[in-house]
Amino acid sequence: MKAPGNILISPLEWGLGHAGRMIPLARRLQEMNNRIFIAAGEEHTALFRKETEGMEYISFAGFRPVYSQYLPQYLMLFLQLPLLLFHTIRDHVRLKRIIREHDIGIVISDNRFGLWNRSVRTVYITHQPRIPFPPYLRFLEPAGVILHRMIIKKYDLCFIPDLPGEENLTGRLSHGVKLPANVRYTGILSRFTDAPTHDNQSYDPLTHLMPRGTPHNTIILSGPEPQRGLLKQKLISTAGAGGPLTVILEGKPSENREPEKAGSFIFCPHLTASGMGRLLRTSGSVICRPGYTTIMELVSLRCSALLIPTPGQTEQEYLAGYLSSKGWFMAVSQKAVSGNLPRWPNRAIWSGELAEISRTLLGDALGELLKD
Repeated sequence: MKAPGNILISPLEWGLGHAGRMIPLARRLQEMNNRIFIAAGEEHTALFRKETEGMEYISFAGFRPVYSQYLPQYLMLFLQLPLLLFHTIRDHVRLKRIIREHDIGIVISDNRFGLWNRSVRTVYITHQPRIPFPPYLRFLEPAGVILHRMIIKKYDLCFIPDLPGEENLTGRLSHGVKLPANVRYTGILSRFTDAPTHDNQSYDPLTHLMPRGTPHNTIILSGPEPQRGLLKQKLISTAGAGGPLTVILEGKPSENREPEKAGSFIFCPHLTASGMGRLLRTSGSVICRPGYTTIMELVSLRCSALLIPTPGQTEQEYLAGYLSSKGWFMAVSQKAVSGNLPRWPNRAIWSGELAEISRTLLGDALGELLKD
């Protein structure tokens, strides 16, 4: 087995969240004097370039599913399973060449099923060993758990970005299910935790449109089209003109355009961690999808939000219900977005020790990964 040193990190291409939660992991490994290669598509690479320095990049786009305005996401994914299988096999074959050409010693894959290899150490990252099914297909979940266990066991280690105890973010997705022996909880992974202040993060593009201290609300757009655009239009119509100043973060790091103000809205394609952290901490309220990376980042900032799950996205629907039942967040369906939305106060009621516990858990997991 090759000695560690050159580490390949490759996130799933299904959304920026998979890249976002790899950023703190990449930083931590870089601080430990490892050479980090990011293998991703164009949009994910753009996010890494804006948030990190000193990384090396390999073009390695993966499977990106197509979604529908009318069919639920789980059904669309089911119809595309043959294409997912093709990409999994292609990823596995191409990885062999990447390992050889770049002398890779460790491969860390965020939910990319095919990135395991017996000649190097490999890590699989997921927050849902139990993939949630819609209620009328719940009887199939055990089969899904078994299949996912088979994938997890192909890797040397599986990292779950959550906490192992009662105070956790994933609920039944990673708790109350028999986990393989190679699973380790790493705590919350957030690019806002111990984020360095690089020169490329010092400029705040919102300053000339919204001086610091200006009261505001924030909407975070994420997830696939067409549902992202449908939610955006609903929220704009609901807020209406003349309401409080609302910043809409569009989640488009590859677009190099300045924020634009239109009435009581500011449309911002992207903010780096330092700017986004300031914006969220000072927001009166936050509205967003309950993507798991978004949840981790909000918790790390001690911010709460009104969660609107993507219709038919069973994972988001479960997380919205689970976290609202704990009183940590509030949730409404996209169908219910009309009239005056409830303003959930942007304050945390969970323990402030989650960040420190997470640092310890991640340190332990990486220590095991890097040991001789």
